[in-house]
Amino acid sequence: MVSEAQPEDLIKFGLIPEFVGRLPVMGVLQQLDENALVEILTRPKNAIVKQYQRLFEFENVRLKFSDDANRAIARQAMARKVGARGLRMILEELMLELMYSLPSQKKVKEFEVTREMVEKRNVSLAMIEKAAS
Repeated sequence: MVSEAQPEDLIKFGLIPEFVGRLPVMGVLQQLDENALVEILTRPKNAIVKQYQRLFEFENVRLKFSDDANRAIARQAMARKVGARGLRMILEELMLELMYSLPSQKKVKEFEVTREMVEKRNVSLAMIEKAAS
């Protein structure tokens, strides 16, 4: 198992001892699961979701993400194999049109991003008009 590898194993694999001696620590990383990605997306003080909520507050709109939407974003990151760094990319793709069209919509005071919107990759003006009515 890779997580139990010792310096001797690296030498047997073919690395020269001088190089192996300069490796102070060996760390084995494992892929993040869906729950970990959702935590990264929502929990830290400067979480990506919180950043978007703050941006929309400037337009006097309360932005919410359903739990299913957060999970759908995490699943997309796993499917694309982009990990935690890809969460921002996915959210930027999703929120781009909304960020440009929302300021002109004075009636919308609250908007919730749902799983369906994430899966269809469509948070558009039509969705805003449905939310306003």
